[in-house]
This record gives sequence, structure tokens and C-alpha cells, in this order.
Amino acid sequence: MSDIRGALCLVLHGHLPYVLHHGSHPHGEAWLFEAAAETYLPLLEMIGAVALHRASPKLTVGLTPILLEQLANDRFKNGFADYLKERQAIAMADLAHFQSTGEKEFAPLAQRWVDWFEQKQAHFERIGRDIPAEFAARANEGHIEILTSNATHAYLPLLLSDRSIRGQMRAGVFSTKKRLGVTATGLWLPECAYRPASEHWMPPVIYKDARRRAGLETFFSAEGLDHFFVDTHSLAGAQWLGSSGRGQFQPASSAVEHSALALPGPLLPFGVASRPGAPACLAFARHPQVSEQVWSGVIGYPGSGEYLEFHRKRSDRGLRYWRVTSIGTDLGAKRQYAPEAVPGKCYEHAQHFCGVVRQVLQDFREQTGRSGVCVAPFDAELFGHWWHEGPEFLRNVILTLANDPHVRLLTSAEAIRAFPAENVLRLPEGSWGEQGNHSVWLNDRTRWIWEIEYRAEHRFLATMDRLDWPNHPAIREMLERAARQLLLLQASDWPFVIHTKGADDYGAMRFAGHATRFDRAMTLAEHLAQGQTLDRVQQTEIAEMDAHDDVFAEIDLRWWGED
Repeated sequence: MSDIRGALCLVLHGHLPYVLHHGSHPHGEAWLFEAAAETYLPLLEMIGAVALHRASPKLTVGLTPILLEQLANDRFKNGFADYLKERQAIAMADLAHFQSTGEKEFAPLAQRWVDWFEQKQAHFERIGRDIPAEFAARANEGHIEILTSNATHAYLPLLLSDRSIRGQMRAGVFSTKKRLGVTATGLWLPECAYRPASEHWMPPVIYKDARRRAGLETFFSAEGLDHFFVDTHSLAGAQWLGSSGRGQFQPASSAVEHSALALPGPLLPFGVASRPGAPACLAFARHPQVSEQVWSGVIGYPGSGEYLEFHRKRSDRGLRYWRVTSIGTDLGAKRQYAPEAVPGKCYEHAQHFCGVVRQVLQDFREQTGRSGVCVAPFDAELFGHWWHEGPEFLRNVILTLANDPHVRLLTSAEAIRAFPAENVLRLPEGSWGEQGNHSVWLNDRTRWIWEIEYRAEHRFLATMDRLDWPNHPAIREMLERAARQLLLLQASDWPFVIHTKGADDYGAMRFAGHATRFDRAMTLAEHLAQGQTLDRVQQTEIAEMDAHDDVFAEIDLRWWGED
């Protein structure tokens, strides 16, 4: 194995906020249907195609619990089947239009869409409309590793209480196990947002009392998770605490601290601890040079002129028939998509990507005498949805490196075993958002969200501690409804879309709706505790709440307990 330069770990983070029953187009269920058709099914197809070549993709795939809850829901299954039929009908109408109006050069593209949606529909029916089960099957075959996450992609560092962090984590791990039958050992940390322990953490809004908070790594470890991912800049602000090898921790000393600080980097996993001692968890950092080959708006492959243009459609809900042309070309001047030009360009980009990975690993080995692991995490929806040809790019990369004598493809769990972490770091507080801090999620436009969220957390925990719900099923069930709404309003997606103005009205409406239903469930729990019964109007309210937010059906209030 002396000729092995190192390994590549491809990490795809699949996530969408809860949208079932909450709008369709342009914001709502259409997001989920588009991602399923353009990303999740194509990824499963790609994994199967690679396996037929007797190779293993060794992808690390994050599927957030709230995404799994939706993909397993009958409303999604039936709605997605209808969506695929609708899209195929649009393609057939386009085909007839192009043939009758003299735009015959577009007719083959329309026929291509007809065939494409027909194939997706056949695939969906062939797997019994069960996308989560297919990902679980690929994991059981060893082709992929599944990452879990907290329940609703909550922004953990800013939650008011450690009990809320535990509730999010326990609900998420439970859902992953239930929906996939897989016990995950790795975590996708939403927004790569981390916070170390603090003796004097000050809530950013409302409350002005300093609080003792545990480091996030302790919550992950408590749920049986041993690794997660952070952005590269976290290493720049990290404090080296010492080394941990063969089960023994050796603290940093002034004599060796300077030289040891040169060791941690984005090509080796490292232990994470808030104080000197054995690490509670391990972490990987994103490799910037490798990752930017894909996501960079300047040099990223998806901006190549041959690929399908995402933003130009034939109508508001129509199909795409144009290519990127160039990133500076106005939408109206985009040229017709030419599928025959894509395979060669996609192969070229895959070979370039593999070359960058080889060079990075070779440089690291020459500098340190060691093999490294290059971690490249991306939003899964980039591949297929935003970048139509993305799954084909991944297929080329995987097949190329599967036969490479110098670079291994590994899942993150395999990489942990192959590259034992030696250094223990205290990571700084931060995220992968702009400026590396919390400002994307907490700012002047979103402060009101956190004020409401903090009041909701405080009310829920105080009421749960006060009411005798273990001995009163009706009170327990009402508090479970409140807990579900608390999980849903804590999603990081709502402040994110408000800040970016991508769907700010929708994000505000969704957060406010869950906050309102939370308040109503809490009030009704209080009424039940006082011996009141629910009248017909209140019963109707509860039925509507259950119908619209039918996820996390088996909530356990003990998830928010003190231990």
C-alpha cells in the first residue's frame, strides 16, 4: 500500500425543509418533487450504474430526518407520482408544439424530456415508491454510508437550552433509525454550525443572564455519533489541545505546541474537545481547493457553457431547453441545449477533478511523508437539480478513482478507521455562512424569529417540568403536538430564506404558522391540566394541526429531559 497517496471522501448533504401540506409552487411541495426527480432518483440510478461496473461509489450521503419523514409520507408518494405524470404531459405538449410551429430543432429535446420523466416514473414505481428504502439498501450493500442529523436542521449553536439540543438530536437519530433501519455513526451538522463549551454563554436576544453550555460534540457523542464535518476556516481559529493516540491523551506543552500546530489540516481528521482531554467526537474539514472546483461561481464546472441552463425555462413551470452558453450571457441570449456535447465535457471535468485530488494528496505526502484524506462536501441537490449533469460527473469521478492505484474512495466512517485522528482541537464558534459566523441566521431581519423561538423553548420546558404528563395521556399527547411544532419552527431554513430573500415571505409565513400552532397546543395542554375538556372548535383545530404536520409521529417527551 506504499503507493497510496491518500483517499477521497465525497459527502452529499441531502436536505429540504418541511413543505408537505404547505404550498405547492413556487414555494412548497414543488421543492420536494423537483429534488426527488432531479437529484434523489438520479443519484440512486448512478449508484446502481457504478455497481454494475463492479465498482463501489463509497459515497457519504446525509439524509436529514425531516427529509426522510417527507419522503416516507403517503402524501409525497402520491403527489410525486402525479408530478411526474404532469411533467411528462408538459414535455409531450412541448413536443407537439415544436412540431407544429416550425421549431423542429427543439423537438428532439422535448422528446428527451418525455423519455426522461417516463424513466423516472418507472424507477419510482419499480422501487415501490420508497426512496428511503432504496438508500438504506445501498447502505446495507456497503456502497454508501448514511449520515444522520438533528430532526429539522436546527441551528444548534443558537438554541436557548441544552435540553432543546438534546431533543433535536434524539428526535433526529430516532427518525433515521426508524425510516432507514440504519444506525448512523456520522452526523451532518446543519450549516456546519458549531459551538464549543462555554461557562458564560449569553443569549443574543431577550435573556441577559450568562449560562453554562456544553460543547456540541458532547451531544453528538451521547447519541452514539463519532464524527461530523466543519468548514475549512474553523481550523484557522482552532486551539490545539494536545494529541490522542492509542487511547491516551497527551496535553499540549509550550515546547511542542508550535510544531504540533502545523499538523492539523484539512487532509486529516482530528479530535474535537472543548477542554484538554480525550475527544468526544472526531471531525473532518472541507478541502477548499478540491471543493471549489464544483461550487465556485467563477471556476466551477457547472458554469461551463455546454451544460443545461438552470434559470431559463419555457414558461414559469416549463422545461429547460437552453444551455449555459456562458455565465455572462443574458437569459434571452442563451443558445439551444446540445446533449451530444455534454458527455465529453463531463468526462473532461471529471478527469480534471481527479487530477486536482491526486495533486493535493501528492503534495501533502511530499510535505509530511503521510497519506491524507481529502473531504469534499456538497449539497446533494447541486447534483441533478441545480446542475443537471452532476450525477454523470459523479459517475465519471467514481469510476476513474475506483481504478486508480494511488487514490482510494472511502466513506467517512471508513476514513476514520484508515486515518486515525491524532490531534485534539478546540474549534471556534462559527458556521459555513458568510463571514463564518452566525450572521446569516441571526441579523436585523431575523432577530424576531429568535425572540419568538426563545420564548417558545422556555415555555415548553417550564410547562413540561410543571405538568404531570406522565400520568395523563391527554396532556402528554398535547405536549407532544407542541414539541412537534417546536421542532418545526426551529429549522434553520426559515431565517436563511428570509436573509437571502430567496423566499422571505414563505419563510416568515411558515415560521409564524408553526409558532402559532405551538402556542395553541401549549394553551390546550394547560386547559387539560386544569381539568377542562376540549370543545368541538378546539378538536377541529387539533385535527387540522395533525393533518398538516404529520411528521415525527412517535415523539417522546423524555428526549427533552434533564439527562
